[in-house]
Amino acid sequence: MGVASESEIYEIVKNILENYEENKNIDVQNIYNKPDKSEVRELVLHMFRIVYPGYFRDKSVKVYNPKNTFAVNIEDVFYHLNKQVMLALDFRKGEESLSEEEKRAESYRICKEFFLRIPEVRRLIETDLLAAYDGDPAASCMEEIILAYPGIMAITVYRIAHELYVLKVPVLPRLMTEFAHSETGIDIHPGAQIDEFFFIDHGTGIVVGETSVIGKNVKIYQGVTIGALSTRGGQKLSGVKRHPTIKDNVTIYANASILGGETVIGENVVIGGNTFITSSIEPNTRVSMKNPEMEYRTRGKEGKKEEVPQGEEWYYII
Repeated sequence: MGVASESEIYEIVKNILENYEENKNIDVQNIYNKPDKSEVRELVLHMFRIVYPGYFRDKSVKVYNPKNTFAVNIEDVFYHLNKQVMLALDFRKGEESLSEEEKRAESYRICKEFFLRIPEVRRLIETDLLAAYDGDPAASCMEEIILAYPGIMAITVYRIAHELYVLKVPVLPRLMTEFAHSETGIDIHPGAQIDEFFFIDHGTGIVVGETSVIGKNVKIYQGVTIGALSTRGGQKLSGVKRHPTIKDNVTIYANASILGGETVIGENVVIGGNTFITSSIEPNTRVSMKNPEMEYRTRGKEGKKEEVPQGEEWYYII
């Protein structure tokens, strides 16, 4: 293997540094004036210690007085969230820039309002936990759901991020839910409106779009998409309802796709797996795909012979 000479390395570095000067969006070099992705992830993990105080302890902290430990964690999260919110405020879409003093005041106001909402967030998460336990016969205990279920992790992060989204914090809510997405395979946009007793079973591959509205006691399985019919309009569609409304007590089985901002799934509807829905469904309806005709083959059995490559013997079983 050859070794690059000093002059070759110099040319490589020079080439890339010159490329940074072309004024592309990806050329921005100030790393201190925007939210820090790794710090936001740490924030999410510390917020789990607020939501579930007995489950996600910081092992570097010796717990002699639990309430003191919880208080320290809450204050620490407030401090770091305040810092990240202040950095994020520069990226509010379509709003005038704030002075440093205005940003400090606004970030503090947002964080204070966010922490005042945490009891309600925890109430909703408690209902989600109960829905998971009630809805999954494989669940042995609440502890298993909290510690092991990807659905409850994704929902918890969503509920935290949604409050920041409602408070018009840019960037941070999406960083939070994308962290959950990377960990669980479940992609819930923080702008979605999801009511209580929400249950995700298995979860991998689920997508819930920004303008989705989901009612109470809704259960969805892996591979479900609650999405837009088209995003061809790009930024012109920003703020337009593009995703479906799912009413109360709906169950959506694996790999179903429900699309469109005008699509409303009525109360008590059951949607079967692999269905593709782009129009509204009346309440109390069951929707399913007609089973395709199955065909089986095996070796060495009598039946209708299939044409096969030379040297192989396969037969239909009819």
